[in-house]
Amino acid sequence: MNNLSHTAFVEAYRAGRVTVQLDPKRAATLLSARLLLPLITLPVLGAGVALALIGWLWSGLSVIAVGILVPRVIKKSAPHFLLTQALEDEAVYTELTRSAVMQVDESAPGDK
Repeated sequence: MNNLSHTAFVEAYRAGRVTVQLDPKRAATLLSARLLLPLITLPVLGAGVALALIGWLWSGLSVIAVGILVPRVIKKSAPHFLLTQALEDEAVYTELTRSAVMQVDESAPGDK
């Protein structure tokens, strides 16, 4: 468990006195839930299928591709996005440390 307050975490991170590790899988799951990605993805895919069925094949396939690729890109960049949010918002920092998505090691990155 992390004992740093948010203010101390931000100062230590900017000074390079802490090592931060985010679990990519947990971060992707958490971000997907927070952004409600499945609720956005399904209608986009449906719209793409509808476009393809009414004769706009290439437009429909393009919308389907966007509906598949954008959530994957968002999930891939989840650790960086959540770290940025944790540095800006104390509530996000608390949520990430309590849910074990983010571990903060108080030793300097080069000390090991």
